[in-house]
Amino acid sequence: MLLRESIAANKNYIDACLQEEVSVICVSRETGKNKNMPFRAMFENNPRFWLQNDKWEFFLSNDDFASVQSAAAGKESAWEPSGTGQAEPGKKEANHCFGKDYESIASMTDAERVRHINEDKNRLVALIALKPRQEHLVTEALVETTQNAMLHNHAALKKAMQLSNDDAKKQTQDLVDSTRDLVKATSQLISDNIFNDDLMNKLVAQSNGTIIQHMTRVYLNGLAFLSYYNNLVSTSSIIAKLRISISDRHRQYYQSLLPHVDIDDITLEKVFLGGMRAINENDFYNWATGFLIHDIGKAAAVEYHEGESAYNRNIVIEHVKIGYNSVISKTNYPKEAALITGYHHEYYGDPAGYGYFRAYLDEYQKANPQAKQGYTMTFDLAPILDFEALSYFPAKVLEIIDVFDSVTDPNRKYRKALDVEEALSMMEENFIKKHHKIDLILFEIFSKFVREKQTH
Repeated sequence: MLLRESIAANKNYIDACLQEEVSVICVSRETGKNKNMPFRAMFENNPRFWLQNDKWEFFLSNDDFASVQSAAAGKESAWEPSGTGQAEPGKKEANHCFGKDYESIASMTDAERVRHINEDKNRLVALIALKPRQEHLVTEALVETTQNAMLHNHAALKKAMQLSNDDAKKQTQDLVDSTRDLVKATSQLISDNIFNDDLMNKLVAQSNGTIIQHMTRVYLNGLAFLSYYNNLVSTSSIIAKLRISISDRHRQYYQSLLPHVDIDDITLEKVFLGGMRAINENDFYNWATGFLIHDIGKAAAVEYHEGESAYNRNIVIEHVKIGYNSVISKTNYPKEAALITGYHHEYYGDPAGYGYFRAYLDEYQKANPQAKQGYTMTFDLAPILDFEALSYFPAKVLEIIDVFDSVTDPNRKYRKALDVEEALSMMEENFIKKHHKIDLILFEIFSKFVREKQTH
């Protein structure tokens, strides 16, 4: 059943489609190919999408239409779709998942984009030099400059995807350089105050869209955690303690990930290839860059990745592939950053996870059936590509922070947000005990980090 004709005949079908959580069959007018999308997600992105898209036609299946008919019977609707095909002024911008500022940023030239990022970097550098610092100014600057950088990179990569790889890299080079300078300034300000709870509160207050809010919190919390981790391993005896007294709990967990390794041979050096260590400055900035752009692949799929009712696993997986391919092919961002975009939902091979390199690793193992990954995690890039280690350290950090932020987000639409202890308990139960998805040692350090934040 054609959606626009159905809704034109009975406006109650809008509420019914939302109530019944139906899917929309989207058929390309150019190719005739079709795909299914959740009605709710498309509606939240554009409340009149069935009238305003000249590339697609939208249908309901017979079963879904019957459900909608039944649900709509005798009900009144608050929605008044216009037959003009024109959105109300500002409506599209207000509903964009990247916030109300995205459209203006997307319309900028490359030179304007670079100029804005450089201005934001200078703003942060000025705050670094300021003594004493006014924390409210630092907080406001970190939030605003991070969001701007994400939006500029997102918009620039959408344009770059239309170019050849060489042309795209030339076009985005100044943006890459400016963003890298901004990341360094951000990292310094964050590391100077890693327990700034006012910062996270400010993120909630200032964010204009669910996706950009989540990405900003994950990025800044990720930098704070990397700084905390570095301080902990550099100034405490945690490495020595873990090496000497790695518990039965640790051994059992990691032996399940490396079943070909005898449990008595599970040591800290088996968990961390080359040993657990602090993060050097170059890696820190490369990983921070990866944290900033880790969800850049949502350039094509972001509108349909909000909340459980909008969940489509194929689209969710696709954003990882798009992110990796766009970063590695269209920009000169460091390869470490690209790997983070392609590997940040890997979940130690759990069926619920996904990652760009799973297919690569499967093919590697088919070609080398005797090959066994001998380590759980690596700080370096090559051992992932050479089938030596299961996971990449910064990607495992990002997984933990990504999950924690998702379940504690106060703006969650489909479930009640969890408090800190509820979130940590849920993650331990579902991501460590029942399923081995996130890293145990990193989770223990992260738990210490968030609990100490609460006491500051």
